[in-house]
Amino acid sequence: MEEILQKQLMHFQKETFQRDLLEWYRREKRDLPWRKDQDPYKVWVSEIMLQQTRVDTVKPFFNQFIKKFPTIEALAEADEEEVLKAWEGLGYYSRARNLHSAVKEVKETYGGKVPDDPKQLEKLKGIGPYTKGAILSIAYNLPEPAVDGNVMRVVSRILTIWEDIAKPKTRKIFESVIREIISKEHPSDFNQALMELGALVCTPTSPSCLLCPVRKHCAAYHEGVEEELPVKTKTKAHRQVQIAAAVLKKDDFYYIHKRPSQGLLANLWEFPNCETKRGNLSQKKQLEQFLQQEYGIESTIGDLAGTIQHVFSHLTWNISVFFGHVKNDTEMKEINKVTKDEMNQYAFPVSHQKIFSLYQEQS
Repeated sequence: MEEILQKQLMHFQKETFQRDLLEWYRREKRDLPWRKDQDPYKVWVSEIMLQQTRVDTVKPFFNQFIKKFPTIEALAEADEEEVLKAWEGLGYYSRARNLHSAVKEVKETYGGKVPDDPKQLEKLKGIGPYTKGAILSIAYNLPEPAVDGNVMRVVSRILTIWEDIAKPKTRKIFESVIREIISKEHPSDFNQALMELGALVCTPTSPSCLLCPVRKHCAAYHEGVEEELPVKTKTKAHRQVQIAAAVLKKDDFYYIHKRPSQGLLANLWEFPNCETKRGNLSQKKQLEQFLQQEYGIESTIGDLAGTIQHVFSHLTWNISVFFGHVKNDTEMKEINKVTKDEMNQYAFPVSHQKIFSLYQEQS
């Protein structure tokens, strides 16, 4: 840790800060379903769901998921398709696959008990430094740092830390700071309080400093630089991708395709689609040729039915949606035919759920 930061911590009123923060948290904390108890499995599920997803979005998904898979054993014994279906709509599906894989290992190796040992915990798939710290502190009440974006923002302002939080090495600085200031008596509440403060008061823009329970401890507030912290370099340019997708039907059957087992939205189902390029051929013509070459399907595609935009962290899909009729599927490959009822058993990404909703609206 930097010498300047060490000096700041020497003069930091740690006990008073802990008291002010914990009193506020116990008085103001939100009523969230994963806070009903300290079950390590539920804490684990909630923390995985909350990665890159808003709390209000997660709440109903968490309740449904725990109802369907109330224990580690129940989740470990489920089929991947069933797990992905339960996760449908939450996005970032690799989280669900990693959780499913890790839960199986906990069942087989640790008798169904989530490890309370940091070294065992961090070996499980999908558990990084933050999730490890969250489980150990929140569920097991161990004084371990749980450093996410909220926590880095709060602590960077309180102690005026000017390190770039986009750099992986910076996390180590914040973990060292949390080890210094965490409440050894109440680490579960302390870590949750820091997260809650970042979510409700010490927000990315226009923080509510006058409502902050630890304002008197905040160096950034006293120096008037709270809007300048944390320091975070910009990410790479966002890529725009043009896609043409088709809802194809023949008799009572629809045609769906399973995505590869690796990469974006792995193992999810979708309507056949392809990336299109500007040129002499229209999107509709490119799509017809793709269906013939890729899937061995001869089809008649109608005019553009609508457009759907789906934004990921690093790219945006601009999807042109077409409806079509399959004329010949005798040489069909790499695609499934399903009825509308059977389609409910498959997990689709949100973008393709919207595609089918558009189809139903116009049928």
